[in-house]
Amino acid sequence: MKENIFDVLMYLFENYMDDDNEMLPDSDIVKTELLQAGFEHKEVNRAFSWLESLSIEPNDIQPMTAASFRIFSAQEKERLDVECQNLLMHLERTGILNSVNRELVLDRAIALEESLTLDKLKWIVLIVLLNQPDEELALARMEDMIYDLLPTYVH
Repeated sequence: MKENIFDVLMYLFENYMDDDNEMLPDSDIVKTELLQAGFEHKEVNRAFSWLESLSIEPNDIQPMTAASFRIFSAQEKERLDVECQNLLMHLERTGILNSVNRELVLDRAIALEESLTLDKLKWIVLIVLLNQPDEELALARMEDMIYDLLPTYVH
């Protein structure tokens, strides 16, 4: 099976995270289920590491002021096309992402080690927001955007 980390994350989201449960069941049980579902051991471990990094406090990231702006690095531009970059800026302008969460999304997007589509980036944003405290409104707005209840860009 040629699944990647993103596929494992989507499986976890669909089967565990989307519920009202705050936490996943025992990780060994979930890992066994993922292996039985056909995911490779390496990708399962990488997905769990990816998720665990969301729980680490981003102490070195300071919120930016409203007058600041973000310039994407060469590595970020390599993984995120202009459409993805525009989405991140839009999400920050509309208050769905704050500067700290934007940096966490960028970090997790780069950690996937693949070029991302707009849809994959939206899911990454959703998973990041799901794992952040006090982001219920932003999470609900992002869910509406993913499930096409709201347009991505307001004209």
